[in-house]
Amino acid sequence: MSAFHRNRRRADGLAFYCKTCAAARSEASRRRRGIAAQKKAAMPLADGLKWCPDCEQIKPVDDFPRTTNASGRHSYCKPCHNSRGKETVQRLYGGSREYHLRRRYGIGQREFDELLAEQGGVCAVCGAEDPQHVDHDHRTGWVRGILCFNCNGGLGQFRDSPTRLARAITYLRGTTWQRALIHPGVYQMCSPTRGRPPSPRF
Repeated sequence: MSAFHRNRRRADGLAFYCKTCAAARSEASRRRRGIAAQKKAAMPLADGLKWCPDCEQIKPVDDFPRTTNASGRHSYCKPCHNSRGKETVQRLYGGSREYHLRRRYGIGQREFDELLAEQGGVCAVCGAEDPQHVDHDHRTGWVRGILCFNCNGGLGQFRDSPTRLARAITYLRGTTWQRALIHPGVYQMCSPTRGRPPSPRF
């Protein structure tokens, strides 16, 4: 059992391949992807320090992102870890925009552009030009359309509820305060839902 790495996700708590085979598989995978073997520190490290093979610097362990592996920290320091993530997103998805759309909504930039073209290039609610926000049903995850920032946020604030939106429409139509003439040169504010204020007695 000592010849296998630990793996909490497996029933027996051990990796599928032994350490020797796992190392060989990792090296073969790196060669296929054109990635150089990970460098190691030239000298033993004191407690609280860790070697980053990308920038080849010894840094405090707090400079390394946390993870669930045995050491509790990633192999690369935070700046190198972030740059590797960006490189992977660029290599696999062509950029962060494509990655975000695929991961969050299940569509790519091509589908986004097609949907926007079907809407005439404007927000599906207010008609504003160049909308950039994907609107989706929070219950099913299905994409509904492309909206501007304000319309997308507005639907979210109303929790995608037609009932709440209908009540808001009723509220806007029924409680707008207006200026009413009650005497030549004398005005008073009134609300249609509360009726015209009584005329004063002179």
